[in-house]
Amino acid sequence: MALVKIPTPLRRLTNEKDEVTISSDSVTQMIIDLETEYPGIKDRLCDENGEIRKFINIYVNEEDIRFLKGPETEILENDTVSIIPAIAGGAS
Repeated sequence: MALVKIPTPLRRLTNEKDEVTISSDSVTQMIIDLETEYPGIKDRLCDENGEIRKFINIYVNEEDIRFLKGPETEILENDTVSIIPAIAGGAS
């Protein structure tokens, strides 16, 4: 099973787990599977059209999926998937 690292803002949806395991074969399927196990998480990851939100970055083995196959990026048995919300702000 692959390991998914859950960011702090989403942990209330995963019963405070910082990592969960999945057997999904793609990022799209991972989101579906996470929603089945942890209802509400898809709304945080995807917009109303089902697209991954612009401020959500997803990495498979430290590779940004935007530079791979996007949501159709494969997830293999021992992969690590990181969900990273973009952080903005600060003082100028």
